[in-house]
Amino acid sequence: MTKRLPPGPHLDLLMEALDAEAGAQRALLAGDTESAHQMFEAASRRYRASFECAPPASYGRLVGMLKAAVIAGDPADAAEYARAAVSGAEPTPTAAYVEAIVALVTGDDAGAERAAAIMHAGDPSFGRAADVVSALVHGDAAGYREACAAIVADFEGRDEHLTGVPIADTAVMFESFAEARGMACHPRSPLMPAIA
Repeated sequence: MTKRLPPGPHLDLLMEALDAEAGAQRALLAGDTESAHQMFEAASRRYRASFECAPPASYGRLVGMLKAAVIAGDPADAAEYARAAVSGAEPTPTAAYVEAIVALVTGDDAGAERAAAIMHAGDPSFGRAADVVSALVHGDAAGYREACAAIVADFEGRDEHLTGVPIADTAVMFESFAEARGMACHPRSPLMPAIA
């Protein structure tokens, strides 16, 4: 999953998806959650169309596609594509992150827990995300609040939210899972609006 995609309609759609995702990030940071949601929906449609032409060339793009789909409330197709993409993949923390998202989407708590254990072997940002996944799986509302706060604090300490580490939409994505489990904590940050 490290090769570059050759030119073609799939790459054009992917670039449109990335532009829409970046626009959604900017809208989140500006506090315009309605516009952000619309742009995530647009990103999700374009990611899906691009994936139907050719699989993404990196796990980073796959994670972006999954986040956009979860936030847009349309995760089923993305989960199916993600499962196909990670089938037989090496159990790296990055691949496990994708697996964890898919498991949360499909309600496979045991799979999410297994993926979280692998994520802990990665860098600290994977560990923080793994803590969120474990808290969600175990219904640990206090643990979820603490882990989500750590992700938001990480976001505040970086200037990469539009280049490679989109922490804001990570928090939004996890909050959507928490909402479904009655564990929403509405994380706040001076750099990010409250997630309602």
